Amino acid sequence: MSKLVINNTVNTFSELGKRLEAPNEALMEVINTERQYNAWFTPESVLEAVKANGGMLNSSDLTKWLGTYNIAEGENKKIGLVLAGNIPLVGFHDVLCVLASGNHALIKASSQDARLIKYVLNLLVEIDESYKDQFSFVERLVDFDAIIATGSNNTSRYFEYYFAKVPNIIRKNRNSVALLTGNETTEELHSLGRDIFDYYGLGCRNVSKVFVPEGYVFNTFFESIEDFNPIINHHKYNNNYDYNKSIYLVNRDEHLDNGFLLLKQDERLVSPLAVLFYDTYTSLATVQKQLEEQNEQLQCIVTTATLQTKNQVVTFGHSQHPQLWDYADGVDTMEFLANL
Repeated sequence: MSKLVINNTVNTFSELGKRLEAPNEALMEVINTERQYNAWFTPESVLEAVKANGGMLNSSDLTKWLGTYNIAEGENKKIGLVLAGNIPLVGFHDVLCVLASGNHALIKASSQDARLIKYVLNLLVEIDESYKDQFSFVERLVDFDAIIATGSNNTSRYFEYYFAKVPNIIRKNRNSVALLTGNETTEELHSLGRDIFDYYGLGCRNVSKVFVPEGYVFNTFFESIEDFNPIINHHKYNNNYDYNKSIYLVNRDEHLDNGFLLLKQDERLVSPLAVLFYDTYTSLATVQKQLEEQNEQLQCIVTTATLQTKNQVVTFGHSQHPQLWDYADGVDTMEFLANL
């Protein structure tokens, strides 16, 4: 990719980033009406996602990111995209990669998140009309050169069968965890609350489990996340909280409860909504070995500890603010596209 093409791409997408970081009245109307189609997409959550994606599209990071790859110009392959819809704009990065690499995006959007992505791409066309012919929204994927599909462990089997004859990236379920050393400040634990509660815990980058030293006392943790109490006012979140609490009480399962989050010791990584699993460790070496064994199930690890790991490691409060080069499942999407 020539320097001129990189500069044009950077200018276009950084302008889009500015518009997302400071939404105008028309975009705010879209943001405020999303909950009519998806009850989880509250104005606060959608605005947060829009601004986070806007912040990602800054000229400095775009220049650094695009300059890493040797992408041939004029290839323009058709890339089928099966987007998830669990949190607002969750599939935007895949679309960005396809467009920035000069290819055509055939987008099968999730019914849960179809309107916002269309609006954002229309904003892109307002900035640079040449992108008008670089993407299409489709109900059924046909006539494609490669596939990037995101789904569950169940749908991934279907994807792997159906798309086996073309180059593909197939993503399955992943979850994120936090590793506490016991030396965290109140501010760091409060920031961890964002990793847990942003988007109501529905994202693969949301923390669903914490590892704590043996003998860890959760009092300071609960005090630090008290500001997130209003989450219980969301009826769907509240329903999940009440349901899981009743199950634990009926089964007499030992758990902790602060009125809007249930903590339960459990070996599993995937906790139910409104529940945070935890497990204890005796040394950083042992927990690091455990995390390495679960590498294929993890999206990112939130901690300030120094770890030797293949997974993305982020500081408290940043799990839902990935940078351009923080690829889902650790698979470099741009490298995949460059090698087609």
